[in-house]
Amino acid sequence: MQAIFDLVRDVPDFPRPGIMFKDITPLLADAAAFGACIDALCEPWRGQGIGAVCGIESRGFIFGAAMARALGAGFVPLRKSGKLPPPVVGVDYGLEYGMDRLEIGSQALAPGERVVVVDDVLATGGTLEAGRRLVERLGAEVIGASVVIELGGLNGRSRWPLPLPLQALITY
Repeated sequence: MQAIFDLVRDVPDFPRPGIMFKDITPLLADAAAFGACIDALCEPWRGQGIGAVCGIESRGFIFGAAMARALGAGFVPLRKSGKLPPPVVGVDYGLEYGMDRLEIGSQALAPGERVVVVDDVLATGGTLEAGRRLVERLGAEVIGASVVIELGGLNGRSRWPLPLPLQALITY
């Protein structure tokens, strides 16, 4: 995990003053490190009968699509409002700096389908929680979640229901 950690760049005061943005661009540009990251993200879910990986817009798409391919599963995007054609199902949620909405195609998952929810960063936990709620609204079974980075000081993990597994590769 050190190679992954070393390739995450801190950007102070982005997207607003007081926020320390974690830039994953160097990690994505390094083929070996990106491959190791995907392998590590997939590890807990191998042999678990995953039908779909649901990636949260937008950087969760990068990791989620690669994970889906590696796990032999489908990829389902969880999109911001207005990006998918109808019919959709949506969930409103709070961010550390505002409100947002996630949506999914109403036919994107089958009832009972085993799903992993994926995002790049776990901060306050609102986005990941919204992703889980959205998947469950379609009757699919969330078996856990994976993130590349967890910002431990923001306590986002507390919003994830136990005993569902929540994997973070790096914690700051």
